[in-house]
Amino acid sequence: MNITLVAVGKVKEGYFRDAIAEYQKRLSRYCRLELIEVADEKTPDKAPEALESLIKQKEAERILKNVKEDAYCIALAIDGKKYDSVSLSKHLDQLALSGKSSIVFVIGGSLGLHQDVIKRADETLSFSDMTFPHQLMRVILLEQLYRCYRISNHEPYHK
Repeated sequence: MNITLVAVGKVKEGYFRDAIAEYQKRLSRYCRLELIEVADEKTPDKAPEALESLIKQKEAERILKNVKEDAYCIALAIDGKKYDSVSLSKHLDQLALSGKSSIVFVIGGSLGLHQDVIKRADETLSFSDMTFPHQLMRVILLEQLYRCYRISNHEPYHK
């Protein structure tokens, strides 16, 4: 399985980079993982709605350049479908069994995702009704992917 994570912005904090590197290493025995960071737009405080929309559109263009046409795209969005870990593992197994060999997960920037990305996505996924920093969300997603592979392979993993 080829998994690509396309995310807006750079990970600045070393502890997030360390956690991401750890899960990259762990996932390497299960899949081919590629992490792509696209530039974020500076958002002024109290930006008008029209400017926020323009910013999201620019970020969307950068994201969509990195989503291959034949890839199955899962956009992380607060109103997306929620799974528990076992259900997500089964869902990813089903995607693989149905011939989806390339999955792209998309994490937006601080303003979220533009509708163009949501329209391109084959599905949206939510980890919670809460909002998480997009840098932390990368760690959470990678940890859950690792957990999914452990579940699929009937390997132990802490609860």
